[in-house]
Amino acid sequence: MKITSLFALFVAAVIVMAPVAQAEKAEDNYKLYCVQCHGSAGTGKGINAPSLSVQPRNHTSAKDMGELTDDNVFKAVKEGGVAVGKSTSMPPWGAVLTDAEIKDLVQHMRKMCKCEGKKG
Repeated sequence: MKITSLFALFVAAVIVMAPVAQAEKAEDNYKLYCVQCHGSAGTGKGINAPSLSVQPRNHTSAKDMGELTDDNVFKAVKEGGVAVGKSTSMPPWGAVLTDAEIKDLVQHMRKMCKCEGKKG
């Protein structure tokens, strides 16, 4: 009986913590894969930005990010800038990140811009 109660408590903790863990994972992925170009604050002023022919998108701009659908942002991350008619410098991350991780990353960018995407 005690083991069953402990297991139930563990399962409940995992369910409650799952959204927090996903958000933290998305933030970690952003730091690992995106900050070099988009910057730690997401303003498009990363360490690589000065050497790029096209400046990276500012993920904190509600105006710019609000013009994009979530599907468009997802596709840009998964397939690279070329897939959405943007810069060839934006690499495809689909071989590195799962679809679920990319969806979480899109939601992280929505938090950064404090905006919703354009409805497609």
